[in-house]
Amino acid sequence: MSSTVDTRSVDTAAVHAGRADLTALGVHAPPIDLSTTNPLPSVTDGGEAYETLATGGTLPPGGSAVYQRLWNPTVARFETALAELEDTPAAVAFASGMAALTATLLAATGDGNRHVVAVRPLYGGTDHVLATGLLGTDVTWARPDQVAAAIRPDTALVVVETPANPTLDLVDIAALAAAAGGTPLLVDNTVATPVLQRPARHGAALVLHSATKSIGGHGDVLAGVVACDEDWAVRLRQVRALTGAILHPLGAYLLHRGLQTLPLRVRAQSAGAEKLAAWLARHPAVDRVHHPGLDDPAGLVGRQMTGTGSLLAFEVRGGAPAAATVAAACRLITHAVSLGGVDTLVQHPASLTHRPVTGDARPAGGLLRLSVGLEDPEDLRADLEQALAALG
Repeated sequence: MSSTVDTRSVDTAAVHAGRADLTALGVHAPPIDLSTTNPLPSVTDGGEAYETLATGGTLPPGGSAVYQRLWNPTVARFETALAELEDTPAAVAFASGMAALTATLLAATGDGNRHVVAVRPLYGGTDHVLATGLLGTDVTWARPDQVAAAIRPDTALVVVETPANPTLDLVDIAALAAAAGGTPLLVDNTVATPVLQRPARHGAALVLHSATKSIGGHGDVLAGVVACDEDWAVRLRQVRALTGAILHPLGAYLLHRGLQTLPLRVRAQSAGAEKLAAWLARHPAVDRVHHPGLDDPAGLVGRQMTGTGSLLAFEVRGGAPAAATVAAACRLITHAVSLGGVDTLVQHPASLTHRPVTGDARPAGGLLRLSVGLEDPEDLRADLEQALAALG
């Protein structure tokens, strides 16, 4: 379902996007359609609707949605809203972030070109699926300044995450898009969210989110979404329909509701992360802190991003055993994977999310990733202080 991109601020769009027809419907909250199957007006109309939806089209006016695997109005509402926030004509939602990535890889390589250029670091699941070649891709790993040289005639996609998970490396999207030339650029925007960064404005063809993270924001919905133009959306919806990877309508409702507070959450969490990053950088038990507010040599914060985000990482003096001690000693902060939620989480990437990453691309053993929530930063600082004191 395509969106009409307008000039509303992200704060206003977060509240109102995808809700333009509610007054005419006589409701204030978006309805949830849980139907798995839908009545067909006739054999002919039903067959035509099925063909349209199964090949990546959207519901025609007055047509039947046929079957939830093909299309759902609650999911389409969320897609419309997310597309407006990302400043793209369309978006396609999936059952998880990895389902969204899988569909994108299949759609990009469907014409037989199987080569992908990828910039590390990436989320561990993305790294893993590319490295294994499970989906038939052939990957070349490259630094941002090596991307142009890595492009081949059969290159289907360039993949980057910025800020990157877990070390928060920043990449200049416009420069990377230029280096990619005519090859589509996929930017994972999960960490920044559309509140802080809109990659399509800088040349990205596809903008990926694990919507499980900040967009959902409450640790209770699993989802992925890709913002793109309508041509890409058709290809993605076809893959989604054929593989059964559509987002559940209840999840779409929760995500659409979560968008309304996304700007407030992201900015408050970012402010807390900045305070904790500055404090950790001075702590004697910490060797290094990774955070865009502390390390931005290209000046991308303020030019590409409007803020620094809720995620930081810090390397504990003493390596992996020390990091394990600190993670286990946290009391207020939950030791768990994921990020972007209202409560603060700490995890050890090398042992968990980035365990499959090979060789020197794996995060340092002493590195802990901290996803800062909405708690008082002073309470979080006190918890980290007692956890670091456990090192003796």
